[in-house]
Amino acid sequence: MPNRGDGGRPAAILIAGPTASGKSALAARLALRHGGVVINTDSMQVYADLRRLTARPDPDEAARVPHHLYGHVDGAVNYSVGHFSRDAAALLAALDGRLPVFVGGTGLYFRALEQGFSELPPVPEAVRARVREEAEGRPTEALHADLARHDPEGAARLRPSDRMRVMRALEIFSATGRPIASFYGDPVPGPLAGWSLKKIFLAPDRAVLRARIDARFRAMIAEGALDEVARLRSRRLDPMLPVMRAHGVPGLIAHLDGAIDLEAAIVRGQADTRAYAKRQFTWFRHQMGEGWRWMDPEAAQSEL
Repeated sequence: MPNRGDGGRPAAILIAGPTASGKSALAARLALRHGGVVINTDSMQVYADLRRLTARPDPDEAARVPHHLYGHVDGAVNYSVGHFSRDAAALLAALDGRLPVFVGGTGLYFRALEQGFSELPPVPEAVRARVREEAEGRPTEALHADLARHDPEGAARLRPSDRMRVMRALEIFSATGRPIASFYGDPVPGPLAGWSLKKIFLAPDRAVLRARIDARFRAMIAEGALDEVARLRSRRLDPMLPVMRAHGVPGLIAHLDGAIDLEAAIVRGQADTRAYAKRQFTWFRHQMGEGWRWMDPEAAQSEL
């Protein structure tokens, strides 16, 4: 695959944005127009277990244009940015000149495509089990304070409420005796480094987006998302796995456990998703490199 498109066409298109902003429809339309393929760039849509709850493209959409890296990972796998980057590189090598259209909402995945990623060391299972046993029942803020004592730089990079990443940093410190930031020195090159790229961030009106998120979550429930979560719950997976922390999963599991009613689970899922969308805006504004064009979704649909 060349790093320059033919006749001024970019070699790849990147479409990012908050959840429920219309990214998938735009990506499919552009891929169809240019004879390209859609490549998932969302950390939750990789999981086979949650098609409805992660709004994965349905089979009819996927039949119109090739879709890749969707639903190809079992929920028991802790799929990382490194896994994604390697999968994307292998896919790009096999496209035979077709235009790749990357679409999703996971900022770290987009950054890894261009800027590369830092390979973190493996954590022995015995160490992981010990750290998680010691963390059981403790609030995430207390774990973040523990991390700050051992690894102040690593703690400063993380939200005190981000349990999954705080735990990961604690596990790495316990396994290696080194702060997680010490492994960030020599990133693995990104598979799109040096490519000619068109980069779009869809930025809907915030009030409109909140309404879409709330409506979509209820539609997901009506379409069987609760049954998906029930099947996931029956697997008794590690609650720290990414799939178990997907937006909506903790609340729906609490409902299935009898702790809250369904309406409360829906309200919790909606609130978690709205908060995530807010973080997506902030992350892309401050963390991504140059060249991203922010567009209203309707303008993007008519102009691109």
